[in-house]
Amino acid sequence: MRVGLYPGTFDPITLGHLDVIGRAIKLFDKLVIGVAINRDKGPTFSLEERVAMVSQDTERFQPLGKIEVLPMEGLLIHFAEQVGASCIVRGLRAVSDFEYEFQMVGMNQKLNTVIETVFYMADVQHQAVASRLVKEIARLGGDVSPFVSAHVVAALREKFK
Repeated sequence: MRVGLYPGTFDPITLGHLDVIGRAIKLFDKLVIGVAINRDKGPTFSLEERVAMVSQDTERFQPLGKIEVLPMEGLLIHFAEQVGASCIVRGLRAVSDFEYEFQMVGMNQKLNTVIETVFYMADVQHQAVASRLVKEIARLGGDVSPFVSAHVVAALREKFK
């Protein structure tokens, strides 16, 4: 069974994330989406809320392959080993993303030479979409519906009312 791992904070999950998930699921028998516990980022949504949002948004991809949404803490490579992933999936929007990810791949390969990393370039319509910017727009009362699903729009409105 080919298992891929798509890790992220998903605070909140965006249409850009969903684009990567929809393309990545075609490569694997099972795609694990690791929702990171990242206390340093001070997430807007709790871990439970983020897992629920990702689970709801990814239901539509289930016919393409098995998707499992799990909370993730600690080293990415250790989590990949724990879930039996042979590949880590990452999305890239810009050159700055590549520079960071390039360093991560190098470190991960030092920790585990078997697990590969695959990069997906963001679809042109999603290249500017970042969770951090979506939250800022929502906090300031802007319309985030072009960037996230309807239920995430509702969750953001509730958070920032």
